[in-house]
Amino acid sequence: MSSKQKLMVVIGTRPEAIKLAPVVDAIRRSDWAECELVLTGQHKELLLPLIERFGLQVDHNLNVMRENQTLSHVTARILQSMDDLLVQSQPAAVIGQGDTASVLAGSMASFFRRIPFAHVEAGLRTGNIDLPFPEELNRVLTSRMTRWHFAPTGMAQDNLLREGFDPASIWVTGNTVIDALHMMLSQSDVALPSRPGRPFVLITAHRRENLGEPMQHICAAILQLAQLHPGMDFIYPVHPNPGVRQIVHRALQGQSNVLLVEPCDYPVFCQLMSRARLILSDSGGVQEEAPALGKPVLVLREETERPEAVALGCNLLVGTDTSRIVDAAQTLLLDRTVYDRMAHAGSPYGDGQASQRILEVLRQTLIT
Repeated sequence: MSSKQKLMVVIGTRPEAIKLAPVVDAIRRSDWAECELVLTGQHKELLLPLIERFGLQVDHNLNVMRENQTLSHVTARILQSMDDLLVQSQPAAVIGQGDTASVLAGSMASFFRRIPFAHVEAGLRTGNIDLPFPEELNRVLTSRMTRWHFAPTGMAQDNLLREGFDPASIWVTGNTVIDALHMMLSQSDVALPSRPGRPFVLITAHRRENLGEPMQHICAAILQLAQLHPGMDFIYPVHPNPGVRQIVHRALQGQSNVLLVEPCDYPVFCQLMSRARLILSDSGGVQEEAPALGKPVLVLREETERPEAVALGCNLLVGTDTSRIVDAAQTLLLDRTVYDRMAHAGSPYGDGQASQRILEVLRQTLIT
C-alpha cells in the first residue's frame, strides 16, 4: 500500500482541465502525494481531447451528463456520484477549481464527508449574484465549504477577507492558467486555422448570460468590423452549444473574412491568442491568458470577476452593446498609441508557478 497522501482532483469542464492540469502534473511529480483524477463529464466532447493533450490519466469518469438536463439535475448527479466515490476512495483532500457545478458539488460532497477541500482560483466575485449565472452563486457557496482558499490575486484575497474568512486559510498563488499557458506554448506541432499573411482578430463568446439577444448584438458588431476591415480576418471558434451556433452561423456565415471554425485544441488556441491583433471574448480564462501574451481584450460582459486586468489597463469591459464593441475595437485597431498602452500594461495573474505554491501549502498542512 502506498504511503503517499491521496489527493483527489475533480474536473468537469474544459477550463477546469486547463487550470488543473498543472496541479495534477505537480502532484504526480511530487514524492509525497499521489493523484486520483475524477472527471464528472460536464463538457465531455470538449474535455477528452484536452485530457489527452495534457497527458492526464483519468481514474474515474462519473459520466453525469444527460440530454436536456437541468442545472439542478447535473448538480445532484455529481453530488451523489462524488459521495459514493469519497466513501470508496477516502482521499486526504479534494481539489477543485473555479465556479462550475462540479466544484460546487465536489466541495459539498467533501464537506458532508468531512474531507478537507482545496479551492483553486478562490475569491473571484462580481458582487452580483445573477452575473454570471449560476457561476457567482457556485463560487460563493463553494467558499463556505473550503479549507484552503488559493486566491489568484490580492484582489481575490481581499474579497475573501471582506466575507470574513480566516486569513490563515487564504494563500495568494497566482493563477494556474499561466502555468498551463507556458506548458502549451512550448508545443509547436500545431496547425492553425488562420490564413497565412493576414492579420486577424480572435473571438470567443458563449456564456449563458450572453445567449439570445446579447449574442445577436455581439455578432452584429463582428459583422460591422469585418466589413470595415476587409484586409483582416475575424476568427471565431464556435462553441458546440446549439443556442450559440444557430445565432452565430445565421449572422456571420456569409461574410468572407469571418472564419467560423470548430472549437480549437488548447495548444492551437494558445497560438491563436499569441498571434492575434486583438481579442474579443466573454471567457474568464482568456481575460487571464491574453495579458500574459501582451494582447488587448475587449470583454464582452456587463460584469467581470477579474477586475485586476481591467484596473491594470490590459482588458476593457465593453459589454454586449453593438456600438460600444465596434467603437472600442476601432480605437484599438486604428490608434497605435492606445493599442500599445493596453498591450504593454502587463499581467496581474502571476509567473507560472502557482501549481507549485499550491502543492507546497498542501504538503505543509497535510504532512507536517
